[in-house]
Amino acid sequence: MKANVSRALKTSLRMAAVAAFAAAGASAAQAQSSVQLYGQVDTWAGMQQFPGGQRAYVVGGGGMSTSYWGMKGAEDLGGGYKAVFTLEDFFLPQNGAYGRFSGDSYFSRNAYVGLETPYGTVTAGRLTTPLFVSTILFNPFIDSYTFSPMVYHVFLGNTAIPTGATYTTDTGVVGDSGWNNAVEYSTPDYNGLSGNVMYGLGNQAGDNGAKKWSAQFLYFHGAFAATGVYQYVNFNNAPNDLGTVSPFGTAVAFKSQSVGQLGATYDLKFVKFYAQYMYTKNDELISGSWHVNTGQGGVTVPVGPGTVMASYAYSRDSGGLDQTRRTWAVGYDYPLSKRTDLYAAYMNDQLSSLSTGQTIGAGIRAKF
Repeated sequence: MKANVSRALKTSLRMAAVAAFAAAGASAAQAQSSVQLYGQVDTWAGMQQFPGGQRAYVVGGGGMSTSYWGMKGAEDLGGGYKAVFTLEDFFLPQNGAYGRFSGDSYFSRNAYVGLETPYGTVTAGRLTTPLFVSTILFNPFIDSYTFSPMVYHVFLGNTAIPTGATYTTDTGVVGDSGWNNAVEYSTPDYNGLSGNVMYGLGNQAGDNGAKKWSAQFLYFHGAFAATGVYQYVNFNNAPNDLGTVSPFGTAVAFKSQSVGQLGATYDLKFVKFYAQYMYTKNDELISGSWHVNTGQGGVTVPVGPGTVMASYAYSRDSGGLDQTRRTWAVGYDYPLSKRTDLYAAYMNDQLSSLSTGQTIGAGIRAKF
């Protein structure tokens, strides 16, 4: 009798296990997921001479785009909902180091998890700022930290000058192209119109100075595209990634910085026009405040199988260092395939009271 009961119990357990396995398989089939590996490698060679500096002949990474690799995934939760994640790491192909510079964090491009819904997407982690997105989408050289005049005026000034440069300038934004400890909401696309709101937290007990936020709109309709973005960063209580900054070689305690930027493009097929305007207001704890006006205009023109790029950027401060900056660049991008291209470019960079800087070089970029 006990043997029969034991056999019946084992049979029941086997049937339960089979049923559970089948249910798990059905759930996995219903909740489909995917993971993608991707990135790009960009290396260039040429000559670089920063304003007021001497010439250097270099092999560098990121001539036209910063090299990186990443992986992203999504899981379909049903009903128009998806769980998403992204991890992206910059690296230097000229020496194999990770990051954009010594001391950069590993996943400094993006590191977030979020939820896509029919009503928009919410993400949290380290996130690319809306200001960076608007800056690169509306200038001909896009995200080039080597040849783009607008990238120099926005992100390679004030507290973050290029490696090897010794000049000082108070043009540009304080802070990185990505924010730590950030949360972002992105709207769905409404006939070409979309928006984003991002907030960065201080991540410290008793820290009420984490007033770091940004709002953006993007509009794409036919040949016309436009953007507007506002960014505010508060420094009163020194959030983790926004401590005391040194824009002029000495410790200058910022109170806050406000940035507003507008951009537009118009594509006539035989030529595409680019325009940007940025107003930067700096409030400093000791010396008051000053502002900077920045403008950029440019074109891209299809020539043969490739594209000619040209851009001019101008910045003028009111107060601060009483400085004018003029930067222009021309280049040509030649596609070898859908994933690989060759390029050559020249940039001329002028700062008040300094000898002219120049960068000239050629490179190759491969995407995967």
